[in-house]
Amino acid sequence: MHAYLIELASLMAIFSFAIVSPGADLAMVMRQSLLHGRRPAIVTSFGIGTSLMFHVTYTILGLGLIISQSITLFNIVKWCGVAYLIYIGIKSLRAGKTDMSVDAPAASGAEKRGQSLLKSFGLGFAANALNPKPVFFFLSIFSTVVSAHTPILIKFGYGFVMATCLIAWFVGVSLFMTTPKMRAAFGRISQWIDRASGVVFILLGLKLATEKAG
Repeated sequence: MHAYLIELASLMAIFSFAIVSPGADLAMVMRQSLLHGRRPAIVTSFGIGTSLMFHVTYTILGLGLIISQSITLFNIVKWCGVAYLIYIGIKSLRAGKTDMSVDAPAASGAEKRGQSLLKSFGLGFAANALNPKPVFFFLSIFSTVVSAHTPILIKFGYGFVMATCLIAWFVGVSLFMTTPKMRAAFGRISQWIDRASGVVFILLGLKLATEKAG
C-alpha cells in the first residue's frame, strides 16, 4: 500500500501542472461560466472529468499505445478535435450579446440561451475527448511512474483521483467566475467575451492541427 501511495503522489505531482495549464478545457469552462452561468459551467466541468477517465481507461487497457503508434488513428482523433474546436470558435464569433444581469440567478444565462445540462456536459466531454494530447500524456506518465505490476483496479483508482481533482479545479473556476462581481464586470462585455473565446478556440484548433504523432 505504501508503494501505491508513492505512485499516486508522483502522478499527482506531475498532473497538478497539467490541471492548471491553459488550454481548451479551461477556455471552455471560463466561457460557460461567463456566458451561461454557474450550473452549466459546473456540469461542463464534470464532462471534462468524465472524459479524463475515458482517456485513462483506454490507456490502461493498452489502446493508448495502439493509437500512439498508428498515424492513421492519431490523425482521425486529431482532425476530429480540430474540427470541433473550430466549430465552437465560429459559433462563439457569431453569438450575440448575452444578458448577464447580476440581479438574475447565475444559471439564468443558460435558460436564456437555451443550453441544456446534457449539452453542457457534452461540451466538456467532447472538448477533452477529442484532444489526442492526453493519449501521450497518460501513456508517458503511467509507463514511467506506475509499475507494470500495479493491479489494474489500483490504476483505475489513480485515474479516479486525478479526474476528481480535475473536476474540483474546474468547479472552483466556475464558482469564481460566476460570483456577482465577476458577472457584473464581464456583463458589459459579454459579446466581446464570445468573440475573444471564439478566437481562442480557433487558434487552439489550428495549433492542434500542427501536432504530430510521436
